[in-house]
Amino acid sequence: MAGKLEPVRGVLSYLQVVEIGSSAATSYCARLFADFGADVQKVEPPTGDPLRRSSPFTPGGQSAWFAFLNFNKSSIIIDATDPSAVARLTAMIEDCDILIDGRDVDSADCPVIEIAAIQQRHRGLIYLEASWFGRDGPYAGFAATDSTVRALAGLIKLVGPAEGPPSHAPDFQTGILAGLWGFMAAASSAVARMQGGVGRSWSLNIFESSLTVSEYLMFEAFARGDVMRRMGINRFWPGFPVGIYETKKGWLGVTTSTPQQWRAFCDMLGLSKLRDDPALAVSEDRLKCMEEIERQFVPRLKTRTAQEWFAEGLKRKIPIVPVPEISDLLFDKEKNTRGAIVPVLLDEGEGLTVGSIQRLTLTPPRRGGKVPAAGEQQAFGNIRTQLSLTAPMSSRCIDANRQPLHGTRVIDFTMGWAGSLCTRTLADLGADVIKIEAIQYPDWFRGVDRRPAYIDRQMYEKTMRFCIMNRNKRAITLDLTRPQGVALAKRLVADADIVVDNYSADVLPKLGLAYDVLRRLNPRLVMMSMSAFGTNSVYRDCRAYGSTLEQGSGLPSVVGSSDGPPVMSHIAFGDPVGGLNGCAAVLVALIHARQTGQGQFIDLAQVECMMPFTASWITVQSIGGKPPIRYGNRHPQFVPHGCFRCAGEDNWIIIAAANEDMWRRLAIQIGRPDWATDASLKSAEARRGIEDLIESGIERWTLARDADQAMSELQAANIAAGVARLPVELLKDRHLRSRAYLQEVERAFVGLHPQPSMPIREGAEPYAIRTAAPTLGQHNREILSGLLKLSDGEIAQLVSDGIIGTAMLPEGELARRKQRT
Repeated sequence: MAGKLEPVRGVLSYLQVVEIGSSAATSYCARLFADFGADVQKVEPPTGDPLRRSSPFTPGGQSAWFAFLNFNKSSIIIDATDPSAVARLTAMIEDCDILIDGRDVDSADCPVIEIAAIQQRHRGLIYLEASWFGRDGPYAGFAATDSTVRALAGLIKLVGPAEGPPSHAPDFQTGILAGLWGFMAAASSAVARMQGGVGRSWSLNIFESSLTVSEYLMFEAFARGDVMRRMGINRFWPGFPVGIYETKKGWLGVTTSTPQQWRAFCDMLGLSKLRDDPALAVSEDRLKCMEEIERQFVPRLKTRTAQEWFAEGLKRKIPIVPVPEISDLLFDKEKNTRGAIVPVLLDEGEGLTVGSIQRLTLTPPRRGGKVPAAGEQQAFGNIRTQLSLTAPMSSRCIDANRQPLHGTRVIDFTMGWAGSLCTRTLADLGADVIKIEAIQYPDWFRGVDRRPAYIDRQMYEKTMRFCIMNRNKRAITLDLTRPQGVALAKRLVADADIVVDNYSADVLPKLGLAYDVLRRLNPRLVMMSMSAFGTNSVYRDCRAYGSTLEQGSGLPSVVGSSDGPPVMSHIAFGDPVGGLNGCAAVLVALIHARQTGQGQFIDLAQVECMMPFTASWITVQSIGGKPPIRYGNRHPQFVPHGCFRCAGEDNWIIIAAANEDMWRRLAIQIGRPDWATDASLKSAEARRGIEDLIESGIERWTLARDADQAMSELQAANIAAGVARLPVELLKDRHLRSRAYLQEVERAFVGLHPQPSMPIREGAEPYAIRTAAPTLGQHNREILSGLLKLSDGEIAQLVSDGIIGTAMLPEGELARRKQRT
């Protein structure tokens, strides 16, 4: 296969990117540019990027994590002690389009340069700098690792056994999440630069990037109070069953959200009493008797294989999916064909890793690539000299306060979390997003309850999850099951730049809104389908939620202990991850459309978006053949590393000794100076031999302290530590408050409520939220009259015909209208 890794020009091949410093976030951001052809020059010290020494390692001793983050880049060695180092690096930056800076995380011995002075000379430079927590605030300057940041971000405390320590996944998450946010900042700036010819400067906050995964639970807690607790492995508020269960052969991911899905699940297992019990119809109510329900259905699941249950679930439209091992992913023909699994060349030969998830169909990403040796240049046919022919840059300057996607219009056919987060991010970046719902079928984040009391009290206007996912948008209602609604949708699309939907793959085509139809109306249209498994997948008909996506991604198979089940990390992990990847994909396609006037279709499979979290293990197993080691709360590189109990009830802290110096300081801090001076414990591998003893010593120390006190004392000694927070605690987090992360917004039916800011900023303050989430059909008249030029009479007729409206239909009225039509 090595001969197939031929360099190809991509849609971003006119861009020159320079990457300095060392962080997983900036490395992944730069790799996303490389995926689409940008010439990425990675600056390393003579000893190489510190990430080259990150576990896990291939049999030949190469870092699989570094390989995933850096294939298809070039490497240039700059020695900071060389008198010419500053001049060389400055010249590189002055000749590039985008500078991606990870020095605040790890300087990697990068020469000291004056960025502000370079920007004065290079007005078109797009600059992105990353940090763990930002330059200001109580956590600024904290020592950090992936896991300590996730603990502080509320992503650990709700996972794992109810009585024991919280559990967490290996350290490959914050870099991917923050890398996506960094890419969106830089890519949206590239879109804006085509119009204005000026660069932009962004700060990327890795901690706040991780809150994208927590925000749903944060704001549910705002609305409902302190109701969330760790309930056990593969159990999550507010739904049940949402977990992973053993079958006759293999593990099965199960999610039952709606009453219909619960009844179908019970029917499938022959549990009529459970099916017909009205007290169990609502998912949240089933949480009250989890043990009793599981005693009835768990034995039944063990009578058939995971694949057999999956086939049954497809027939019954139940969101269930087999939970793959890493080996299953490696040999999955569909994932190899689609490019989710791609070849990667390392010094020791060829392996496999996770490819680009942004599945653009007209301008596809590179399929695999080579990991550069330190100092190795790779030739990819960069077309920078042809920029004037393909992407002319205006010499005029635009308003520096104008958001980068100002002037871009998005038609939003999304519901729930993933799609709505994608379009919310586009809106936050300045796009005019028009959300299309129907009074018959509004966004399910408004609630799926159609009982009269819910409708009469307008509870569908009061859900916090809808409010946070749909700010900065306009909204219209259109019944797309009827010709009048479809015709109006087409008129909106004809003058739009982007269309996004996250329905099942066949929904819009069946309504007459397939891409082939819409592109005839608008050849420059970028249209993205965000289905669970992809439009051409054999699993395309599988019902799925964010939980299903995590279950089917392979990630649970590397989480937890070696003798335990696969472990989920979140109630709906796949949703925010899919939303971020979708936004990144749309921006690449938008750049191409602005260059050429040519739109395209994006076939995003949300389950593939979860696979980067398993990429390191895929590479190691593809080369060595051995399944990944499951470390539990321990770590393949850092010893000690774990989740330790503190004083009080269910209080925990993550502590990591990320290097030898940190280990010595930790030993002294917990009252074991003898360990600090013991030469036999100098290396992490040597300490692994007494890891139990070390962990006991740490816990004796933490048990005598409140979790925040322990964190403060450890951080004062520059030791990586993070309190395991609950999502509700983030609403009052002192660091987030100091950074004005939560913005107060007024909205009808809800009143004043907090909204999360983006983790990317162009200045000290976050982008201000322009408007609250729309009420149902709030902008019907504004859009129909202002954009489509309909008369008052025409609009009144649409109301009379039930094509538009502002009130959700109750179940009885919906059934009557279906009978009439």
